[in-house]
Amino acid sequence: MALLLGVDTGGTYTDAVLIRDERDVIATAKALTTRTDLALGIGAAVRAVIAQAGIAAGDVSMASLSTTLATNALVEGQGGRVGLVYIGFDPRDLEKHGLIEALRGDPFLVLAGGHSHAGGEASPLDITTLKAWLETENGVSAYAVASLFATRNPAHENRATALIKEITGRPVSASHHLSARLNGPKRALTALLNARLIGLTHRLIGRAEDVLHDIGITAPLMVVRGDGALMSAAQAKARPIETILSGPAASIVGARWLTGATEALVSDIGGTTTDIAVLRDGKPAIDPNGAQVGPYRTMVEAVAMRTFGLGGDSEVQIVTEGLVAAIRLGPRRVLPVSLLAIDAPAAVHAALDSQLCSAVPSEHDARFVRAVAGMDAAGLSEREKALLERIGDDVHPLGDVLRSRIESQSLQRLVARGLVQVAGATPSDASHVLGSLTVWDRAAAEKTLALLARKRTGAGETLARDPAAMARMIVDQLTEQTVLALLETAFSEEETDFGQSSADLARHVLMQRGLAGHTGLITLKTGLAVDVIGLGASAATYYPAVGEGVNTRMILPEHAGVANAIGAVVGRVTLRKSGTVTAPSEGKYRVHLESGPEDFSDPDAAMQRLRTVLELDAGAEARSAGAIDIQIRHGTEIRRAQVEGREVFLEAIVTVEASGRPRVAVSASQRMVKAQ
Repeated sequence: MALLLGVDTGGTYTDAVLIRDERDVIATAKALTTRTDLALGIGAAVRAVIAQAGIAAGDVSMASLSTTLATNALVEGQGGRVGLVYIGFDPRDLEKHGLIEALRGDPFLVLAGGHSHAGGEASPLDITTLKAWLETENGVSAYAVASLFATRNPAHENRATALIKEITGRPVSASHHLSARLNGPKRALTALLNARLIGLTHRLIGRAEDVLHDIGITAPLMVVRGDGALMSAAQAKARPIETILSGPAASIVGARWLTGATEALVSDIGGTTTDIAVLRDGKPAIDPNGAQVGPYRTMVEAVAMRTFGLGGDSEVQIVTEGLVAAIRLGPRRVLPVSLLAIDAPAAVHAALDSQLCSAVPSEHDARFVRAVAGMDAAGLSEREKALLERIGDDVHPLGDVLRSRIESQSLQRLVARGLVQVAGATPSDASHVLGSLTVWDRAAAEKTLALLARKRTGAGETLARDPAAMARMIVDQLTEQTVLALLETAFSEEETDFGQSSADLARHVLMQRGLAGHTGLITLKTGLAVDVIGLGASAATYYPAVGEGVNTRMILPEHAGVANAIGAVVGRVTLRKSGTVTAPSEGKYRVHLESGPEDFSDPDAAMQRLRTVLELDAGAEARSAGAIDIQIRHGTEIRRAQVEGREVFLEAIVTVEASGRPRVAVSASQRMVKAQ
């Protein structure tokens, strides 16, 4: 019997699940995500799921983690100070391709060197300048190296990498190890971001391993990649960039395992966002342009995911421009008042009662603020420092803290830094009023929505007649925005060009009338042609109405609330390696390898040589990641051209995929049984 432990660190909750023999979910648990130290939330969730299952920690055969750490760090601008070594490129590339912006003041060096498209040396590597720069540069936690046409010949990247390690002892990210594709500046950006994440990821995984060991789990730890495959903890520490979009990828793998679906849209609602992806042939669709995270387009293979600022904790905003009552949800996340009231009931209820007694509504009604303990507050302006000190350690009504309009901007900067949390009305509060959620303070939610309901529209009418009507309006708005998000995603994946943006098509009057089943002289019927799999802890609350809204079947699997954690542990170890064969001259076929170019007179011999090397490399990395029963798949894309009536070989791209199930550990109890 193999007991598999899956863990997912989300924005609000950390989920844990135990699965027996890849067949049965035997226990699930949640704990609040501890942003200052994610390992604390991981430990709490794991202890809870082990206690619920009634098993010994030592019986866990494998543990796997999906994490938002890398994604959030890039979006929020976190990470270590890095040094970029940029070899053979035009210095203007740094500005043109966004590298200066990504460096954010970190040091860089543009060096002579690099290779040609055919793999020949374009210019000697300037070792002297590199040595001098390394010996004077301080405060760098990791380095990134990118050389011109390193995917054709990585000699200069390898030489610079070896020298940096020798002189500094710091980790180095070489661009050709992260992608075999051309586009040097984009590879450089990917290497730079990878270097920035190394320290953060190393600490998280190291802390997670320590916490699991303290609990008594000695099984190996795996980590989910952005394409849904598994990698070893050691590989994740070295290539953390590959874990971006790890959580969304795990949710799609979990959706497939839970439902057996092969063609569907997967919609995962969390506290902050709704992530929507496409399941094709039982696999998540991969973004052909590389993973986009915040402002950065990387060369990392990851799921094609559309993310919308819409979740259970989305801020409810009142739209006052029109004559008709209207609200909008998101894109910002706020802390639900019903949750804050669990932590500070006296302060929250006293403020809400006082505001309800006031005859004049305020823009700050039902809004609160509190500081986040344990965060680094360095680099604040004097106004921001004063505001943070005023907030102190207590929960305050927002109107009691802000003394001027300009302080609202300071508050937003404190929120963006993660130093302060704002609480307000959310769909989660609405669900408590309607009784579909019961975990937090319903009375606080009712008072919050009573304050919202009495706000005035442009026509002078109150927004809603009572808290229940206000709650229904909020939930209906969430349904409407989710329907639009699903339609927008579906239109973006259509091969047909309709001549308008996917967002415009989703909102088009004919589309909306068709969803409503318009019948007259013309009958219109529109909707999604595939099922939707709804995931997330609140999916069962909100998504039945969404399925009706897009005229399709909504699948709400059991354990939808921990699908990410399930996906973290049921995936496969998959390693892909690719390389290129070019034709630098007639009758010569060049294989571009890590050890340097090799020439052949026959194209088939050249492609076979590349295929053999890639098989060895992919198989070795898969075994290093803990894979067993490895299967090898090949793919070859050959580009040819017609020249003077004959077909000429241009290049071939060979891809090898090594895939297998992760090896599981033998538990202590299993060893005892075998010994007997």
